[in-house]
Amino acid sequence: MEQEPLIEHIGRYDGQAVTLKGWVYNKRSSGKVRFVMLRDGTGVIQCVFLKNDVPDAAFELADSVTQESSVEITGKVRKEERAPGGFELTATDLKVIGLAEPYPITPKEHGVDFLMKHRHLWVRSQRQVAILRIRSEVIKACRDFLDDAGFILSDTPILTPAACEGTTTLFNVDYYGEQVFLTQSGQLYNEPLSAAVRKTYCFGPTFRAEKSKTRRHLTEFWMLEPEVAFCDLAGAMELAEGLVAYVVGRVLERRRPELATLERDVSRLEAVKKPFPRISYLDAIELLNKKGKGAKPGDDFGGDEETVIGENFDRPVLIHHYPAANKAFYMKRDAKDPGFALAMDMIAPEGYGEIIGGGQREDDLGELEKRIAEHRLPRESLEWYLDVRRYGSFPHAGFGLGIERTVAWICGVKHVRETIPFARMLERVYP
Repeated sequence: MEQEPLIEHIGRYDGQAVTLKGWVYNKRSSGKVRFVMLRDGTGVIQCVFLKNDVPDAAFELADSVTQESSVEITGKVRKEERAPGGFELTATDLKVIGLAEPYPITPKEHGVDFLMKHRHLWVRSQRQVAILRIRSEVIKACRDFLDDAGFILSDTPILTPAACEGTTTLFNVDYYGEQVFLTQSGQLYNEPLSAAVRKTYCFGPTFRAEKSKTRRHLTEFWMLEPEVAFCDLAGAMELAEGLVAYVVGRVLERRRPELATLERDVSRLEAVKKPFPRISYLDAIELLNKKGKGAKPGDDFGGDEETVIGENFDRPVLIHHYPAANKAFYMKRDAKDPGFALAMDMIAPEGYGEIIGGGQREDDLGELEKRIAEHRLPRESLEWYLDVRRYGSFPHAGFGLGIERTVAWICGVKHVRETIPFARMLERVYP
């Protein structure tokens, strides 16, 4: 099958006649000339209609066709340095495939609520397309990095019988009369999988019923979660550092035009190189106090604290050894000081907060049983998880990387709602 010409490859057809199919992005008229901006999902090109060079019907249609109508435009490709993309199309014909009704999203300013209600149409805009392409690149880069490092992709369940990140943020689901939950994380399942294949990861949607309206939170978000057998906290931090440095470098290499569309300051991303700074939780407390934040040991870090910490570094910073009381039941405690967990977070610069959370898992059966009792978790729903310690226990570690927060940081987008095609938030489940 012969491939149709696409705008992103239009330079291959310089001087040739082509037919492009797409949607009317914009248009304008100037005397005996009509200009139609055509987008085809891969790019935008200016199509020039000269009155004496096209059929009268096509010339009039170029003026009357509505925004976002799907059309077929035939013409000759020619180099034009002043045009977007460096090429334009001298049109010879125009046919309408699907005439659009009056388009609700116009060049004027629209409020966020209006745009979110029309998200199914808003995604067509150049800015949103740029974010979608960068998101796709981030995901592919994550998988390429782990695949090339010998990790095995293993899918974990969406419906689960037990909590992973606390029982207060669970979405309950009736499963043939039995109560189960939408997954908060695939980590508990990754742990036995790491005993099977040594290095594994899952990638998929996760759900948190958090009653939060901050710019960093969604109720449904995507998470990449690697888990490695015979790995400790230091190994998990090294893996996280390598992954994020690779992903940022990959976006800089392949998605410069999209970053330009977003007017992203790429110099901030070019600084993201290994090694990343690493500080302990107590160091972070000291830093917050120096910055007038008034933190004390034992405090949990929220968005404000993460922002202050991140602003002190030109690249992500790894914070390790958090108070055990602030971390999940499965986190291994430091043998030298059991009050601290072998846990780590990666905080992005520029106010984007935590993008990675993880650490070393508790591999001692007795200790894990104590933690389950202390957290008042249902023992029966975690017996399978305890089996991983009963039958050949081993040290292991891993983490979760939030795709939306990572994309928001790389794109320089203020709110995560723009980093996923259709955001699910506290008060939004439409469209």
